[in-house]
Amino acid sequence: MTAPVRLGPRDILTLGLLGLRIRRFRAALSALGVALGIATTVVVTGIPASSQRALTAELAALGTNMLQVVPAPRNAAEPDEPPRLPKESAAMVRRIGPVTAVGVVANTHTTVRRNDLTDPRDNLGLTVLAGRPGLLEVLDARLAAGQFVNEGFPTVVLGSVAAARLGIPALPAGGRPPQVVVADRWFTVVGILARTPLTPEIDRSVLVGWDTAAAELGFDGHPTVLYVRALEASVEAVRAVLPATVDPQRPAGVVVSRPSDALAAKRAAEATFSALFVGLALVALLVGGVGIANTMVVSVMERRAEIGLRRALGATRRQIRGQFLTEAVALSALGGVAGSVLGALGTAAYAAWHAWPVVIPAEAVAGGVGGAVVVGMLAGVYPSVRAARLTPTAALSAA
Repeated sequence: MTAPVRLGPRDILTLGLLGLRIRRFRAALSALGVALGIATTVVVTGIPASSQRALTAELAALGTNMLQVVPAPRNAAEPDEPPRLPKESAAMVRRIGPVTAVGVVANTHTTVRRNDLTDPRDNLGLTVLAGRPGLLEVLDARLAAGQFVNEGFPTVVLGSVAAARLGIPALPAGGRPPQVVVADRWFTVVGILARTPLTPEIDRSVLVGWDTAAAELGFDGHPTVLYVRALEASVEAVRAVLPATVDPQRPAGVVVSRPSDALAAKRAAEATFSALFVGLALVALLVGGVGIANTMVVSVMERRAEIGLRRALGATRRQIRGQFLTEAVALSALGGVAGSVLGALGTAAYAAWHAWPVVIPAEAVAGGVGGAVVVGMLAGVYPSVRAARLTPTAALSAA
């Protein structure tokens, strides 16, 4: 009895790819079916991910990670003492690990007028606030014109509403900057803020430098509002420790705003999108696996003569199984690579059309190829076993 020829992994791979090269059109159609399934996987993860990124950016602009700290109103037993925060409160808050930035403003309890001829009692509903450097970054605010206040000089920055009420809608280009009267002192307007949706109280304010307010306006250095930015995942934890951190001796005298409703909406959207990703990806992979299995079963039925001839020439059942399983995996891998590329291009085109950031999850691309290979292996098991079970006589007689 002749011993069967030993085939190494390289030989099995060559035989598996030979079937694809001989039937190129069928292999191309089968790979296309797999590619469409994998492309669907990439698209149904990439498009929602891009949409989620756009939605997340919009929700983040609503201040999902910002908290406001203000002093609680005094009770009747202490009516003469105005509510205020400790001078060192901002520095204490910065020591909290998840806190990323702290902005500080303080009410100077002074008035602002367009000039010294207007009624001193008419402050136009505006507030003069002392501000620390870095405030605009914390508030995600921007200057519509000019620059921020210069410490050590009598300069101010107007909120958008304050500028309109004071009759200073813009700064003259190259001309003499306008001036306003703050507490009977002239201050030069060096900047005008764009509208700040997160903090409308800033729109109705006139900002003065912190040190300038202390030197010119008699400001006592106690903050009125702290704007605290923290890591989103730790917003609730930061909120819980803020009162005792801001004022350890009187934590009940500190009021902290609750996290924005936009944070809850953002987290709900992320959870919904995650479930959608998993569900659609599984459906697409299932469809691709069924297509591979169907293709390989048909291939076994059509190639009975080849199977019978190889068995008659001494090929073992293990070698037949390896050949058809290799062919299924190669077909799946080819479709997975092509599908990942098609899915990435489709996602990029759709996201660009909607002006979304293009997000193609790396796990979707890697999972597309890897998932295709795994599905190909599972889908090729039954056809390869069926081919190996054919006896030479049965295979040749049925051909």
